[in-house]
Amino acid sequence: MRLDGRTAFVTGADSGIGRAIALTFAREGADVAIHYHVDQRGAGQTADAIRHHGRRAEVVQTDFDDLAAVEALFADVLARMGTIDILVNNAGKGDNAETSLEIDTATFINVLNVDLIAPFILAREAAKHMVARRHGSIINITSVHETIPSPGGAGYAAAKGGLRMVTRTLAKELAPKGVRVNNIAPGMIATPMTTATLLDKEQSDRALKNIPLGRPGEPQEMANVALFLASDEASYVTGSTFFADGGLLQNIGGA
Repeated sequence: MRLDGRTAFVTGADSGIGRAIALTFAREGADVAIHYHVDQRGAGQTADAIRHHGRRAEVVQTDFDDLAAVEALFADVLARMGTIDILVNNAGKGDNAETSLEIDTATFINVLNVDLIAPFILAREAAKHMVARRHGSIINITSVHETIPSPGGAGYAAAKGGLRMVTRTLAKELAPKGVRVNNIAPGMIATPMTTATLLDKEQSDRALKNIPLGRPGEPQEMANVALFLASDEASYVTGSTFFADGGLLQNIGGA
């Protein structure tokens, strides 16, 4: 097992990509702390599945728009788990606007808090712990929109693009101290966040025509990338974004 004896903290692990990552880590031998915002039942199901694999699970709830609570979150998880070898910043939200001109200031700030500032706080606190042990892996889940703009997505793109630069900066600073930091940038993935688009044939067809593989990705496919980055197999990988998008960037383009 590639993560035997390690401890992970996965945010937004009540469903979708976060749940798939948490369960994959557990199958590979890790104990996992699960964060959720509102879906307590989903978080409980994830925890039950982790325990079914014979691993320890702890569940924590935090609203990432409450930055004071985020400041305290890592310390709480660390106290419960004893150590954290892997942090996955997966929790996030979108703008949900037709155009960016419709995004009010409060919503823009909320998206930045949830998608950028909260992940930075957790990465910072995790890195302090990991540096002291000279070992650790931080994985940020961004999006293809860290590089591709989208109408109505100014806040989301700003947050994901900002998290890309946080990742690259921390990777450079922490590499000499034994801590690796990387991104996974998913394209269209079949999760609760994309259900409405995938069920709408017109929207779905429009989105899928730009994807060379011709289908949405599955959460497990993102978890497979996360497992690689969390494991010793990626011991020489830091500061990178792994685009898992079915080839979307080959058609849309991006830096």
